[in-house]
Amino acid sequence: MTTATSSLSPDQVRRFEQDGYLFPVPVLDEAEIKAGMTAFMAHKTRHDARLAQMAAREKYQVFSQTHFAYPWVYRIASHPRVLDAVESVLGPNVLAWDSNWFVKMPGEKTYVSWHQDGTYWNLNPPSVVSAWISLERAFPGNGCMRVIPGTHTKPRLPQRETYATDNALSRGQEIAVEVDEARAVDLVLAPGEMSLHHIWIVHGSNANTSNVPRIGIAIRYVKPEVVQDSPLKPIAMLVRGRDDHGHFELQRPPTEQSPDAMDATHREIVARIRATVMKNAKA
Repeated sequence: MTTATSSLSPDQVRRFEQDGYLFPVPVLDEAEIKAGMTAFMAHKTRHDARLAQMAAREKYQVFSQTHFAYPWVYRIASHPRVLDAVESVLGPNVLAWDSNWFVKMPGEKTYVSWHQDGTYWNLNPPSVVSAWISLERAFPGNGCMRVIPGTHTKPRLPQRETYATDNALSRGQEIAVEVDEARAVDLVLAPGEMSLHHIWIVHGSNANTSNVPRIGIAIRYVKPEVVQDSPLKPIAMLVRGRDDHGHFELQRPPTEQSPDAMDATHREIVARIRATVMKNAKA
């Protein structure tokens, strides 16, 4: 059951700042979960033939940046209860900069290695928070997200790029030093709940060894004063408050069009963002 607001209490904000993560936060009701799942499965079904021919980490191109192209995803990214919690951390002015569906179907070998998002995003200052919103149960058996508490306050860790086939990350990036997994916390979520995590916290997830799919979207929110070091002006969507800085090219909310038209818009968005964030990646 969700509440009218998901604004965080002072204690929850303190815990987020101290630990680098917070969960669970209820944001979607049963009708919203059902609508989101129905729309997601239709999106996945439309692209299944293409997905079957892609490596695990490449599949996320199909599932990335969808809030720019599909109204049903924009409704999740701009949901008042999601933004209430995000505003508690970032303040009243919020941009939705990035989004990725992280999907693990039963039996898939896909995993996410230990990594820190800030290493590759080139965003400063680090006024960035990721909201991971679950449409299906997320638990250790189906590869829920795991974090190492407090690592966002430590020095940046070295990472290497592996481009491993089953690694869902764009470069297969992983921490290049030993990570103390005994300290890991599993971010267990019920459908409609979300977790928040800091741009510099060490996190990852294991493969799905259960018979339950893991379906959730990570939306990255930033303050308008954040600057991205990139060859192209980055794009974002203003989802709350105002932008008095102009560091991002603001996109309009997507409108209902034919599936083919929305897919075409999505491909253009992904190509542009890939050229920005992946500027130093191996071709």
